[in-house]
Amino acid sequence: MTSLPWIDPDQLWFPPAEEALDEPDGLLALGGDLSTDRLTLAYRNGIFPWYSDDQPILWWSPNPRCVLFPDEIHVSRSLRRTLNRQHFSITADQDFTNVIRLCAETREREGTWITEDMARSYTQLHKLGVAHSIEAWNAAGELVGGMYGLAMGQCFFGESMFSLETNASKVLMVHLANQLSEWGYEIMDCQVENDHLLKMGARSIPRDEFLSILRASVDRSPTQSSWQIQWQWPGPEV
Repeated sequence: MTSLPWIDPDQLWFPPAEEALDEPDGLLALGGDLSTDRLTLAYRNGIFPWYSDDQPILWWSPNPRCVLFPDEIHVSRSLRRTLNRQHFSITADQDFTNVIRLCAETREREGTWITEDMARSYTQLHKLGVAHSIEAWNAAGELVGGMYGLAMGQCFFGESMFSLETNASKVLMVHLANQLSEWGYEIMDCQVENDHLLKMGARSIPRDEFLSILRASVDRSPTQSSWQIQWQWPGPEV
């Protein structure tokens, strides 16, 4: 059995993402902590934490990697009709705390990886202006969809999303991809593919290709000045 590197919490480092195991796909290391410095270092190198409460912190870099290039967002005819009705109001950075809470709660039955420690750490990243939330509100002003992730350079790292009303998460994904494209972002990291993401235009690429794009983009500044905005449809062409 292949032994995994153990990361001492007092040492800020990661093994190269290319050294991740093939089985289980992408498992790279264990240990360390969830300090903002370590999380920032991880994402900059194509690595993310994913573990349960009864496990040590596990660090991953799967191959292939699911990504969405903002210009490739797919808007179906039915989704375009939903967008045109403007049933949802989409905002950013208006309710990070409840977005991450609902992302965790809606996955409790299948086993959430958003532990209390993770929620605290990503909330701290939000306070530092690194992590952001995108919210979908219905006509009654209720939070019915949300997503959170990290923005570094021209890369956005999507972490989790939830939807309490049909199409809420799809609508916010379209608005987010639309805005990322306008701001000059190169890529949205989706980590691992699922049917929902694939239908929205995401696709899997080899890890080497993902890391190449990441290294070329993570230190390049996008053009946005603030994430605290409200989006309207139609926006710039997608």
